[in-house]
Amino acid sequence: MCAIFGIAGHPEASNVTYLGLHALQHRGQEGAGIVSSRDEKPYALKKRGLVGDIFSNDELERLPGKQAIGHTRYSTSGGDKEENLQPFLVRTASGWVTVAHNGNLVNAASLTARLEKMGSIFQSTSDTEVLVHLIARTGEPDLIKALTTALAQVEGAYSLLVMNQNTLIAVRDPHGFRPLVLGRFQESIVFASETTAFDLIGATYEREVAPGEMVIVDLTGKEAPRSFYPFHEIAHKKCVFEQIYFARPDSVVYGAGVYETRKALGKRLAVEHPVPQADMVIPVPDSGVYAAIGYSEESKIPFEMGIIRSHYMGRTFIEPSQSIRDFGVKLKLNPLSGFLKGKKTVVVDDSLVRGTTSRKLIQHLRDAGATEVHLRISAPPTMHPCFYGIDTPTQKELLASRNSVEQIRNFIGADSLGYLSLDGLLQVCTTKSQPGFCHACFSGEYPTH
Repeated sequence: MCAIFGIAGHPEASNVTYLGLHALQHRGQEGAGIVSSRDEKPYALKKRGLVGDIFSNDELERLPGKQAIGHTRYSTSGGDKEENLQPFLVRTASGWVTVAHNGNLVNAASLTARLEKMGSIFQSTSDTEVLVHLIARTGEPDLIKALTTALAQVEGAYSLLVMNQNTLIAVRDPHGFRPLVLGRFQESIVFASETTAFDLIGATYEREVAPGEMVIVDLTGKEAPRSFYPFHEIAHKKCVFEQIYFARPDSVVYGAGVYETRKALGKRLAVEHPVPQADMVIPVPDSGVYAAIGYSEESKIPFEMGIIRSHYMGRTFIEPSQSIRDFGVKLKLNPLSGFLKGKKTVVVDDSLVRGTTSRKLIQHLRDAGATEVHLRISAPPTMHPCFYGIDTPTQKELLASRNSVEQIRNFIGADSLGYLSLDGLLQVCTTKSQPGFCHACFSGEYPTH
């Protein structure tokens, strides 16, 4: 999962792109990059780390021009390596081209093998570089034609920003797996993975880039922006996990407010899996907060912050010893001991993947005095890996792939366990204007397999 941002026609394009990426930092924290252009010449900077640490005022001054694209990386394909940071910038026979990609190409391995047999030399292990080679090998000087030809050969998820000396293109795959939105900022056109980036810079959200749509911005100013649909229309399969977890709650994704959707999921969860006479509903912060609010409102059980999260603890699995890992959950999530004593609690979270964190958290809640712990998950059981841009474990690591709900309940030590049904999830998320979701991680129904 990654973030992309682009702007055309603004005198401080790189500064605005920096702000846009800052608002999208939740979509990738491993590294970030910006490519700008002035007088048909590209300028680039990308490094490992957080957006605010990478781009100083001096660095941004070295990225001049009225157009720029940017990217934050969370590795799902190719791994966490510096050479995989984006945007990719290459020089071809037709000039330079730069690409920023959110998603995952499921046929990248076969395309890489074919291209290597044809003499291509890859500098990274990212599936995005496949696109760069496909564009270059067309030999087509027109970027629109070259990109269309390249994309006709790939399968999977992509929301892309592609730029050369005179054109900026935004394109979304025909299924529409990953979000991409279009807005206006002063006299410029902006693109972003989520609307929260527009909120920060003060841009006006206009609409989604539709699945299968290619939006072309002429950087020379000779033509007005235009769009067309170069691919055959296929069923829309937007990633429902964006609404459940990945997008920021202050974003509008697929035409719906994420905060409102997560509250509605919690309300539906309360209907499907009530807990009579519970004393309180508490979220697993921060991921379960909004569903827990909905659960509380629907059930009329008081909402309380019974678990306090530390925002300064890194990932527990990178700590140097097993003794530290054993304390990892409590270092991140600490129950309020006196407050929970003698209480019957409903604990709400948005997912349960391996189950190890939930198991330890439930034990900590009991140690803090909770007499009953009823775990409620505002999504169906995660039974299958994602191949479209979310970093999920392998199937054998997914607890729900090999255990029944009762077996999972017993493993984590909860008094009861309830998952939101797939029907309930889709009924909450689906509207007349936004049908068609990918739910392969729950159902195993892969749109491209």
